[in-house]
Amino acid sequence: MQIQRTQVAIIGGGPAGLLLGQLLHKAGIEAILIERQSPDYVLSRIRAGVLEQVSMDLLDEAGVGARMHREGLVHGGFDMLFKGERHRIDMQALTGGQQVMVYGQTEVTRDLMDARQAAGLPTIYDAANVTVHDFDTDRPRVRYETTGPNGTEQHEIACDFIAGCDGFHGVCRASVPRSAIREYEKVYPFGWLGVLADTPPVHHELIYVNSPRGFALCSQRSHTRSRYYLQVPLTDKVENWSDEAFWDELRLRLDPAARAQLVTGPSIEKSIAPLRSFVTEPMRFGRMFLAGDAAHIVPPTGAKGLNLAASDVKYLSGAFIEFYRDKTAAGIDAYSERCLRRVWRAERFSWWFTSLMHRFPDNGEIGQKLQEAELDYIVHSEAGSRSVAENYVGLPLNFGE
Repeated sequence: MQIQRTQVAIIGGGPAGLLLGQLLHKAGIEAILIERQSPDYVLSRIRAGVLEQVSMDLLDEAGVGARMHREGLVHGGFDMLFKGERHRIDMQALTGGQQVMVYGQTEVTRDLMDARQAAGLPTIYDAANVTVHDFDTDRPRVRYETTGPNGTEQHEIACDFIAGCDGFHGVCRASVPRSAIREYEKVYPFGWLGVLADTPPVHHELIYVNSPRGFALCSQRSHTRSRYYLQVPLTDKVENWSDEAFWDELRLRLDPAARAQLVTGPSIEKSIAPLRSFVTEPMRFGRMFLAGDAAHIVPPTGAKGLNLAASDVKYLSGAFIEFYRDKTAAGIDAYSERCLRRVWRAERFSWWFTSLMHRFPDNGEIGQKLQEAELDYIVHSEAGSRSVAENYVGLPLNFGE
């Protein structure tokens, strides 16, 4: 068995793990990153694309923000469409100038991967049978296997800390004794059918649609690439949705002006994603820490998934830097509580926004009317609009402290 030594072992090569690794590298802290998939597979995962200011600032701090600022699309508002009419939520005016940026998660991941490779930082892809050990002691270990010229090779990493950035189905959370963890979950009775197409967006900002036929979202990745979503039953199969059927259904959920602007074309990616709200408590187990999707999942309606992962990483990187630089464990001890306060606020907003915009099978016509009444209040009340805007752009990291 080959044994290595590092300060932090990061499990998971998605944006959370990569961002943590970059921030630690900037602070002079050693970290090895272990990912069970290949780099191409990691980059093939199509995910969200709305960044809050906290996330933008962190990418700048990590030294990978240049392309984001060049190519990202700054948005100062978004439209809410219901009862056939669109209403703009002016986030910039309602929040004192705050904005969000549309920049795909795939591009964030690519920028971080390129920076890690350029710095020559140790990264293991295609790691099989990853396991975590002794994280309840001061000598945690990570084991994994790789395939070499002589067959399967066994590896072990001795470290001070383990960062579990390995997603909802990862090994880190699954390795915690059930008696030491509590999980909260809500599964929604529908999914999002998403299409990515090299067509100009239907609108320069996002359009969130509440219609009697179900939710829709008109989003984008660039001036020439669009991302659209439709609410569909969980029983639907992506192979049963032709491109033509998707575009026909989207038209039925849009207003006349949007329909007139819609440019269709062949999909370059099409998938159905189920929706869930999920939180793990706590997020620290001895010397192992969960971050991102390993600890929480939000429905994508509120655009919080990647941004929550980024704020976890902000807290965790700060805690490690304090530990090594200032010789204090205060940040480590406070990590779980600080993260969970922010997580639950984002979970609440994402659940509320999802409940407001989607058709629920058991709510009937009265449910649609009640949603429309609440939407009518939101767009005609400055207080209602401001509440939506300040949650959408992201609450400050020190909110409530």
